[in-house]
Amino acid sequence: MNCGELFNEVPVILACLKEVLQLVYTVTFNPAIDYVVQLDEMKQGCINRLKSEKIFFGGKGINVSIVLGELGIKSKALGFVAGFTGKAIEEGVNRKNIETDFVHLQGGFSRINVKIKSGMETELNGKGPEIGTEAIEELYVKLDKLEDGDMLVLAGSVPNSLPSDIYEKILSRLAGKKVRIVVDATKELLINVLKYRPFLVKPNNHELEEIFGVTLDSTEKIIEYAKKLKDMGALNVLVSMAGDGAVLVDEYGSVHTCGVCRGTVRNSVGAGDSMVAGFIAGCEDGCGKEYVRHNYEYALKLGTAAGGATAFADGLAQREDIYRLLEEL
Repeated sequence: MNCGELFNEVPVILACLKEVLQLVYTVTFNPAIDYVVQLDEMKQGCINRLKSEKIFFGGKGINVSIVLGELGIKSKALGFVAGFTGKAIEEGVNRKNIETDFVHLQGGFSRINVKIKSGMETELNGKGPEIGTEAIEELYVKLDKLEDGDMLVLAGSVPNSLPSDIYEKILSRLAGKKVRIVVDATKELLINVLKYRPFLVKPNNHELEEIFGVTLDSTEKIIEYAKKLKDMGALNVLVSMAGDGAVLVDEYGSVHTCGVCRGTVRNSVGAGDSMVAGFIAGCEDGCGKEYVRHNYEYALKLGTAAGGATAFADGLAQREDIYRLLEEL
């Protein structure tokens, strides 16, 4: 490449670097303290003695931020917190070196989820605080600060106190900016945002079945319906299939598949969020030979490794475990 050709490439290279180096924002509408306990046998109507107990600060968006941090990607966690539990969540996330900009609610307290591991896994999930219109507007103001090249991750269900179309309203407000949107949600929450062409949507195979009212009993059928989501507006469609691996239909129309990592499953909480984080980090690692063209095969593998590293651990994935599993893939 001569000097003139290199000079012509500079704007493209700089555009790629700007895209890579901008910030990732995650939104958790209903953060939680996860109180995870383990015992030999759960008996009703009597005192049960625990073998172990652990506390995690989470919610789907926060999980994504934590795993992004393990992979060297900076993010800012947004959402709503309330009361002494909300303060604990905020401080716990900050201790992970993750910047936060939560909306602080005046009433109630952030939820506590109790996860009981005794043979089968049982969950008791708290309701969370009421979120009023003023607090919603405060979140909108924070989201209005996103700039071109930023990424926004919207993950999980919406509390009853929020409007059911809040995902759609957020994407509508950001429609004039070059913000890459990642949506990990189900049914109408996902379908209603496709017209805004989100960068990534990540249903699992069962959620894909629910969206279209079909039974998907083969990888070929899963690919067929993933392509339908792409035709409806999503740039990239990532479908996790538990023990059968994952499928990606990327923005260029290519189909990628990845098998599962080898290990013993110990944890079902946060594996999907970890996959999202790994995929994002895989995209941000570099733009490839064409600068702006992401290496989606690598992103899929890093996402799969991150999901596996969480599934095989008691908490969220650790960096060394993610890259060890990536080597195996």
